[in-house]
Amino acid sequence: MEEHLSEAYRTCDGVTRRDFLKVGMLTFLGLSLPDFFRMQTALAAPGAKEKSCILLWMGGGPSHVDTFDPKPAAGMEIRGPFTAVPTNVPGIQISEHLPLLAQQMDKFSIVRSVTSPEGSHERATHYMLTGYRVLPTLEYPGYGSVVAHESSFKNGLPPYIAIPGVIGDGEAGYLGATYNPFSAGDPGGSYSVRDVNPPNGLTVDRMERRRTFLKAVDQFQRTGRPADAVASMDTFYTRAYDLITSPEAKKAFNLNAEPAALRDAYGRNSFGQGCLLARRLVESGVRFVTVSRGGWDTHSNNFNTLKDQRLPELDRGYATLLKDLHDHGMLENTLVVWMGEFGRTPMVNKTAGRDHWPKAMSVCMSGGGVKGGQVVGATDDKAEAPKDRPVTPEDIAATIYATLGLDIHKQFHTASGRPVAIAQGEAIRELL
Repeated sequence: MEEHLSEAYRTCDGVTRRDFLKVGMLTFLGLSLPDFFRMQTALAAPGAKEKSCILLWMGGGPSHVDTFDPKPAAGMEIRGPFTAVPTNVPGIQISEHLPLLAQQMDKFSIVRSVTSPEGSHERATHYMLTGYRVLPTLEYPGYGSVVAHESSFKNGLPPYIAIPGVIGDGEAGYLGATYNPFSAGDPGGSYSVRDVNPPNGLTVDRMERRRTFLKAVDQFQRTGRPADAVASMDTFYTRAYDLITSPEAKKAFNLNAEPAALRDAYGRNSFGQGCLLARRLVESGVRFVTVSRGGWDTHSNNFNTLKDQRLPELDRGYATLLKDLHDHGMLENTLVVWMGEFGRTPMVNKTAGRDHWPKAMSVCMSGGGVKGGQVVGATDDKAEAPKDRPVTPEDIAATIYATLGLDIHKQFHTASGRPVAIAQGEAIRELL
C-alpha cells in the first residue's frame, strides 16, 4: 500500500510527497516552542461567519486540455482521444470523463487563462501555492499558513490541516513553524489520525497528572525567568493537551460517523475520503484544508492514466464534495479551489503523453461567495496560451485571500523586519 502511494505522488524529477514531509510527520507536538507561542487570534466582525477554504491540489500538473479546457475542434494531435460533453450550464463543456462534475457546473467556475513562466515542479509549486516566485533570500508562506496566522484554534483543532500531508512549499516560510499545517495522514484505508489520541500506555488521567506536575515545576522556576516564556510554555502544552483530549477533535476525524452510502459516493480512495474528511474538518471550525493527490505528471500514457485512474477519482470526489457542502448549507462559506502547478503541452508527444506547460492552465473555484457557472478567460484554438483575460498566480492568491476576508494589502514582517505584503496581484473581479 505504501509503495503504491509513493508511486502515485512521484513526479518526473523523482520527488515524492514523502520527500516533502519531515521525519515523523509535522504535528503540533513537534513544533519548536518559540515559534508555536506566536500563534495569534483574529476575531471575525460581529455577526459575520468566518469563511474556510478547501484546496484540492493535483500534484504533477494536470492537463487543462483533458479536464476543463477541451478543444473538440482541434486536431487529434491536440485534443487527443477524449471528447467534450455539455454541462448543466449552457455553452460550457468539459471532458467526457468528468460527467458528475458536468452536472455540478452551476456550483463552480473555471478560470481557463491562468499563465505562469515556471515550468519546473518545485518552482511552479511554490509559485502557485504562495503567489510569489521563488527567491533564494526569502521563503514565502503558503496560503494555509497565512490564513492560520490570521486565525485561531477552535474545538482544540488547528486552523490549517493538510491531507494526507504537507505539500512542498505549502508551509509557513518566514512566518515560522507555528503556522505550518497539521498533517492528518492518509484517510483512504483503515484510518486513525496521529496525535489526536494519547500515545500507547498513556491515559488521559496520567496526562493530567503530568500536566499538573509540569505546572508545579514551572511555578517553582518562575523566579528569574521571563514571564512571557513561562506563559508561552503554558500555552504550548495547553494547545497540545486540548488537541489530544478534545471530543470535538476526535469527532471531526471520525469518518465512520458518515453514512456508508456517502462514503461510497466520494470514492473509497485517498482522494475521495480526503475530500470527505476536509468537509468534516471545515464543519468543525478548521479554516484551511489541503487535499493533495499526485500522479498527474503524465509524460507518457497520459490518456489511459487519466481515463482509468485520475479522472474517475477526481470526478467522484470533487463533485460529491460540492454537492455535500451545498446539502449541508456550507458552500456559501467554504471556498473550494482546484489546481496544480501548471498545465500540460497541448501537443501530444510520441509516447502518448503530455509534458510540462506553464503558459496555460485551468483553475477552478467555487463557494465562499464565488460566482458559479461561468468561465473566466480563454486559451487560443490550440490551448497554448491565453487568448484573453490572462490571470497570474499572484491574482489567484489575491482572489483566495479576498474571498476569505483577508486584507490583501496587509503587510507581514520577516524576522529581520522586512515588510512583505500578503499578496501582490488583483482579485479576479468576475468571480467575486
